[in-house]
Amino acid sequence: MSPIQDKTVGASLLAIGLFVFTYYSIWTLVIPFVDEGHAAHHLFPPQWYAIAIPVFLLVVGVTAVFGFLSFVMLKSGKKAAKKST
Repeated sequence: MSPIQDKTVGASLLAIGLFVFTYYSIWTLVIPFVDEGHAAHHLFPPQWYAIAIPVFLLVVGVTAVFGFLSFVMLKSGKKAAKKST
């Protein structure tokens, strides 16, 4: 990729990350103190999801990492067994 494309991709990822951080921060730190009838509550899901989504992503991520490590260890163990015989 050219440097211009790298900068564009980097700026896009930075903007997406900043948006997600801001949205999540407002959702978890500000919305609990806003009255229930306020229009801002319609912009955010229920508070339960503020915990459930990160926990789900963490479990999926840890499972993927350990699954990959298990795959690599099994594959390298088979190669070592072939070399020894």
